[in-house]
Amino acid sequence: MTPNPPRSENLTGILMMLAAMAFFAVEDLFLKWAASDLPIGQIVLISGALGAPVFVVMAWARGYGVFMKDALHPAVLTRNCGEMIGTASFMAALAMVPLGTVAAVLQAMPLAVTMGAALIFGERVGWRRWTAIGIGFAGVLLVIQPGAVGFRPEAMLVLVTVFGMSVRDLVARAIPARIITPQVSAWGLMSIAVLGAGMMALSGEARMVTGTEALILTGAVLFGTAGYWAVTTATRTGEVAVVAPFRYSRLVFSMGLGVVFLAERPNGLTLAGAALIVASGLYAFARERARKRASQAG
Repeated sequence: MTPNPPRSENLTGILMMLAAMAFFAVEDLFLKWAASDLPIGQIVLISGALGAPVFVVMAWARGYGVFMKDALHPAVLTRNCGEMIGTASFMAALAMVPLGTVAAVLQAMPLAVTMGAALIFGERVGWRRWTAIGIGFAGVLLVIQPGAVGFRPEAMLVLVTVFGMSVRDLVARAIPARIITPQVSAWGLMSIAVLGAGMMALSGEARMVTGTEALILTGAVLFGTAGYWAVTTATRTGEVAVVAPFRYSRLVFSMGLGVVFLAERPNGLTLAGAALIVASGLYAFARERARKRASQAG
């Protein structure tokens, strides 16, 4: 990709990002439907077991193995731990919390990653972006509404998801360049399958999957894989600074699906909190883009 892609490439990247977020929102809807009947551990196991082979084949197609020593690299193992924490809490949240609420809190993840990069890796974050992070997490409180009459403690699970996924994304920076994305994805999904098996063993909950449930889980895997392909294409086609802000469209898609298919009705505080999260995230993106331009000009 050229340093300054033409407008047509940026437009393609934006459209692919929008498609990816729509696919991920549909995947979440399918998973929520599945979680209403099936044990969480069983869903986690099936999701990992069905998704991992896709990326194993992708790695093999590029001439890379999967069952190798690099799978035990400390950064890979730490990333897998973050993946497992995020996945388990995400599935539990989907089973108990409105889809729109889950999607709204998840939008705080880029802010959490920025904060983690500053605190852990010492990356420079100015007061404006720190302010945006603070406002974003204030928006999270509005969405979760702790202390309110309708407060649902299980909504805190989404914050655990944000923590786990942020660890996953931050640690990914320490994975050696010789390890390609399909390998990392395959190992992550394998770890999720192992986690699901462990959850089933501890809970003792498992049952035969009906034909309808099998179709729902297959749909989740297909839309999730399509989303992964689309988001990868988006970031490799257009400028990241131009394309990345469109990740927030996932919130619109998720809330829309929740209203249409789940009869969810987000209240005013939830909508206000979601708006704060998105606005602060977009501002943080803009500040980062301005900082990079200034450093390049200097």
